[in-house]
Amino acid sequence: MTLANSKEQVIKAVEQSGILIVREEPRFFNMNEDFVFPYIIMTLCLSGSARAMYDMRVITHHKNDLAFIMPGHIMHPMDCTDDFTYAVFFISPKMFDDLRFHTFSHDYEKFNYAPLCSLTDEQAAHLLAIVDQLIIITNHTEEEMPHRYQTLLAQLAVGYEFLNYYRREQDRQWTANRNIEIFSRFCDLVVKHYQESREIKYYADMLNLTPKYLSKVIRAATDGLSPVKWIEQYVTAQAKRLIATHATPTLQETAYMLGFSEPTSFYRYFKRVTGMTAKEYRDSTSS
Repeated sequence: MTLANSKEQVIKAVEQSGILIVREEPRFFNMNEDFVFPYIIMTLCLSGSARAMYDMRVITHHKNDLAFIMPGHIMHPMDCTDDFTYAVFFISPKMFDDLRFHTFSHDYEKFNYAPLCSLTDEQAAHLLAIVDQLIIITNHTEEEMPHRYQTLLAQLAVGYEFLNYYRREQDRQWTANRNIEIFSRFCDLVVKHYQESREIKYYADMLNLTPKYLSKVIRAATDGLSPVKWIEQYVTAQAKRLIATHATPTLQETAYMLGFSEPTSFYRYFKRVTGMTAKEYRDSTSS
């Protein structure tokens, strides 16, 4: 499967099997476009390099770099070298919840503020061996392997514990930075509450900060992006996901699902942020 040409097939495969793994993909999918998935997305750079924004922060991937993107967070692939290849897999919300129950460590939130982990050749080879085992398991049906789902969870848990072990020093360094922790919590709060509010004060109050201080932290983490702009890009990325995947039957339903009190407010918001109307975007995804 080539991700760039089969986004709907990706969604269908993840919903059916709980997990989708592509062992070697030549370039990022959704290049130069914000997108949000309700899945865990993990990528391991196999060769070359690439740049992407995770929660509006620019991160460069090199060989053996593993990125761990939490459900609902925003990603924006920017560019990559001609020799860039990577392994990628998607995990459904149900499998993710079951995985959280089965693993020994439950501090998944750390991947919001430190999504990238640089591995050695040996560490990357160990994780790829686990990935290969996962692929073998996913190639079997429940009829062929009655405990297929439980076996997948067990293998994922092994991979997660190895990843925790490999990045333990990095985690100690990142958690010592209070502003990075604030940025991480802000991102999480927007993911959980964007349908309720798009106001800076709402999130600053939840963090027990002044809007001015929160703005300073967000701008520092994102190379100048204000909290308002961050929220706008997140909301429109969610809107694009709903429209492109036909998750809602009408644009009016999209507006209500995003928390807008009336569709016209959503139409104006989408046009102001993206430069195109919601209908124009819907038509472009249908062609």
